[in-house]
Amino acid sequence: MDSLPLDPVRSASMPPASAEHTSTVVIGSGLSGLAVASELSRRGISSIVVESLECSDSGAMRTVMTDSVSLSERTELMRLLRAYAAAHQLDVRQSTVAEHLSIIGHPKLIKGPVGRKKWAVQTADGVLLADHVVLTKYPQNELRKFLRSMGIAIGRDLKAALRAIGLHLVGVGELLTPTTREIVRQAKLVSDAIVAQGPAALNRIAPPAAAISPFGV
Repeated sequence: MDSLPLDPVRSASMPPASAEHTSTVVIGSGLSGLAVASELSRRGISSIVVESLECSDSGAMRTVMTDSVSLSERTELMRLLRAYAAAHQLDVRQSTVAEHLSIIGHPKLIKGPVGRKKWAVQTADGVLLADHVVLTKYPQNELRKFLRSMGIAIGRDLKAALRAIGLHLVGVGELLTPTTREIVRQAKLVSDAIVAQGPAALNRIAPPAAAISPFGV
């Protein structure tokens, strides 16, 4: 399949009035996606998890989870995350695929009022508008091209440049697929960043009572 298109030019058109609003759209319902959705839920932030298109140009990636202990750890964490998602009714839409991603609030493109959603995620079921988007599978070279197309300085820290416009990466590595523990660490950091940036009040939800982290901390 093709990688998820990132197109800042298409975002110049106004999103449809019937679009669904949320704080965060998480693209990818695997370990990385469920980890960040669970962390956001524990912090009282709503999110919608959708499936991602497979990336055909992500380059040579190899996993570091080659031993039985690492694989067992990953399997157990997936079981815990799925149980948490079911118990707390997280909005995980495994039959919905993100087909196109556009930025709609960048001042270089649209000078809209404060509070306008930044991102539009196109799916076959409609458009999701969000303050933040979390990518769990995407070639970093394409992300760099996307930032350069908007005149955003990248420097050495790609994640910081993306975070400034509400786009976050979890489980996306340069050459190696991050370990299970690294994915958990990234999910917590991204959730902290999203909470700190303050999504709209209407997107806040009551944190689950006595919510216990599926990570055991």
